[in-house]
Amino acid sequence: MTSIETIATFEKYVIGNYRRYPVSLVRGEGSYIWDAEGKRYLDLFPGWGCNLIGHCPPRVVAAVRDQVGKLIHVPNTWHMEPQALLAKALVERSGLDAQCFFCNSGTEANEAAIKLARLNGKPNGRYKIITMLNSFHGRTYGALTATGQEKYHQGVGPMLAGFVYAPFGDLDAAAKLVTDETCAILIEPIQGEGGINLPPKGYLEGLRELCDKHGLMLIFDEVQTGMGRTGSWFAFQNFGVEPDAITLAKALAGGIACGGLLAKKKYAQKLVPGTHAATFGGNQIACIAALATVETIEKDELLPRAAKIAEAFRTRFEAMQNRSPLIQEIRVMGTMIGIELAIDGTPIVDECLKRQLLINCTHGNVIRLLPALNLPDDALQAGCDIIETVLLSHKS
Repeated sequence: MTSIETIATFEKYVIGNYRRYPVSLVRGEGSYIWDAEGKRYLDLFPGWGCNLIGHCPPRVVAAVRDQVGKLIHVPNTWHMEPQALLAKALVERSGLDAQCFFCNSGTEANEAAIKLARLNGKPNGRYKIITMLNSFHGRTYGALTATGQEKYHQGVGPMLAGFVYAPFGDLDAAAKLVTDETCAILIEPIQGEGGINLPPKGYLEGLRELCDKHGLMLIFDEVQTGMGRTGSWFAFQNFGVEPDAITLAKALAGGIACGGLLAKKKYAQKLVPGTHAATFGGNQIACIAALATVETIEKDELLPRAAKIAEAFRTRFEAMQNRSPLIQEIRVMGTMIGIELAIDGTPIVDECLKRQLLINCTHGNVIRLLPALNLPDDALQAGCDIIETVLLSHKS
């Protein structure tokens, strides 16, 4: 089908709950992707952050092809070697005395974390969870309520009881929200959808101390930051703060749907049979893909690559900032890059698309890049060249 034919079929049969670009993508390799007409695009936002090791990473493709011919799915009433090996791999790389639960997405992982926090708080009558303004935790009702952005709550209320919000980075505000009914703090160590917001120095450490003081669980939503995005396996390892649980998805399985919760054993033991489940969670294909992702990151030495990519983007954008009044602030950690603009970023994204570059705008005016860890140097510079041209030529 041509792009026009695919778009027409979508308009007739697919619910229009997404804003879609007028392009039909059919093939990808590394940091490039092609449309139905054979036009190639440089992708600096591959898979909405899921394709951390690029499109169709060879080890993942080979592992999935092999597994799909052996066994596609059995339920979690049976033991499966790939799931056991993946849990072992994640726990060992986290350094936590933890165990894993597997699901299919980030919102499911956060739902599991919310339930676990309440199960641990229940004996003392605790059920309230503190989350942060501008956070994003998912679209199902628990995760949606945890999301501290009113725009996502509009029209679908009432939200669930038991969630309160503090400004990200404000330790005193979080402390004032703690009551005898509080059971946990849930936070993205780096806010992604909220605009690539980095935590102030001492903030995450302060939350750890606050949780220790009041006997609360500290849960890090690492759906976007996990699996090496920030240069360490998990973002918390950059800050020297040990959470009680972390949630994962997006890049976990190299583009295959997979989510997970890692929780310290003293908390994880509350998830006894009957308390929680996910029919497809931890299926063989997803776990094999995740193991191949771990192998790729290690064998291709991609964790240190994150710092090099970060420095290259920072250098280019700081130089652009000296030439373009549109750039207000630059926020970078690993391959999480945010460029705060003085204008709405939508026309910038649209103009880059015309030049065959895929980027994202979040929070209205923040250009967000989540490039692959194996982004080639020449592709990085080519992408920056396009962004620079668009920004310098934009007429506000």
